[in-house]
Amino acid sequence: MRTSPNRLVAIIFGAVYVLVGLLGFAVTGGVGFIATDGGLLLGIFEVNPLHNIAHLLIGAALLIAGLSSVRAAKGVNITIGAVYLLLGIVGFFLVGTAANILALNTADHFLHLASAIVLLGVGLGAERGVETRRATV
Repeated sequence: MRTSPNRLVAIIFGAVYVLVGLLGFAVTGGVGFIATDGGLLLGIFEVNPLHNIAHLLIGAALLIAGLSSVRAAKGVNITIGAVYLLLGIVGFFLVGTAANILALNTADHFLHLASAIVLLGVGLGAERGVETRRATV
């Protein structure tokens, strides 16, 4: 694991996202499950219970992949990185609308974009010899 950037990043990001998901519940008491306005985590990141659950699921996927294999970590890093890139961009257009079911704010968008850059950078740039799909025979 120490020699695999993909596994290391998946484990670190996974642990952080699980922690963030758990901490989010401390600030979302009384907030509707898919409320467009949520509680503030660390005073700047807006979250609601659905957003917290998303963090827990993403964190779990990253942790499981990071603890499994280089191939799994690489695939999950790329997949979650791509989703965060899309969410970081689309999120700017969701604020103030009924479609903002994750209670996203500007700080969230920039954090999602930063996460996407790291996850995609490591997933696509490190361990290039590791295939994420099985070759068909």
